[in-house]
Amino acid sequence: MNVDEDEEKEKRAGSFGAVAAAYAEHRPDYPEVAVRWALEVAAELTAGAGLSGVRVLDLGAGTGKLTAQLADLGADVTAVEPDTAMLAELRRQLPQIRALDGRAEAIPLPDGSVHAVLCGQAMHWFDMDRALPEIARVLAGGGVLAGLWNSDDDRVEWVAGLQRVAEGAASPSLSARRSEAADYDIGLAGARFFLPTERAEFPNSQARTADSLVATIATHSKFLIMPAAERERVLAGVRDYLRSRPETGGEFALPMVTSAVRARRR
Repeated sequence: MNVDEDEEKEKRAGSFGAVAAAYAEHRPDYPEVAVRWALEVAAELTAGAGLSGVRVLDLGAGTGKLTAQLADLGADVTAVEPDTAMLAELRRQLPQIRALDGRAEAIPLPDGSVHAVLCGQAMHWFDMDRALPEIARVLAGGGVLAGLWNSDDDRVEWVAGLQRVAEGAASPSLSARRSEAADYDIGLAGARFFLPTERAEFPNSQARTADSLVATIATHSKFLIMPAAERERVLAGVRDYLRSRPETGGEFALPMVTSAVRARRR
């Protein structure tokens, strides 16, 4: 990255706190099958206890979308999040969860203290050169690092059209996520810590209305850092597009896919 790209990434990464409540309300969850896939390697470490014995760090936990699902599956979850407003929303929604202020590059946990580190919609914000040694440090031997990302399925024609109208402000498309896959190759980037990366994809369609889809787009970082006039122009274009499409009247299904990667600690 050049200096301008670094500055934009930092600005986007810090933009979510302003919309923490909307993020919690409108961002999609993850398919249970995807979360179980991410954890199945770690479950082997629990002496037959299964997921109920897995100690999981949700790293870059945001408002706790993934945290809540991990807890519902019976895992022993600790959430770590650097954004003060996002962390406050997580604590408000999940007061029973241990939630700590911290970053991927300086994790506030002891060595070897977790069986799994999961990152929902977060790993792309990390400085991986600094984060991977930290993640490896807190993982028990044989534990797993996994990342999950939700993407609009632009193999569907009207979704591809939405991507164009939203001018990059919507959820990243599946095709973009696939083209960037090498950026999140845990095994290659952290070869001295992790075995080669495994990948999987899971359908994750979301029930939406035009209003809720517009509200979801308004929680994305590229949108959040736009000047106010540009934000209004983009949202107006999205509303007009959704009104024009027969697929998006009333409540409809937004085709999405959850992409997942995992790598086992050496």
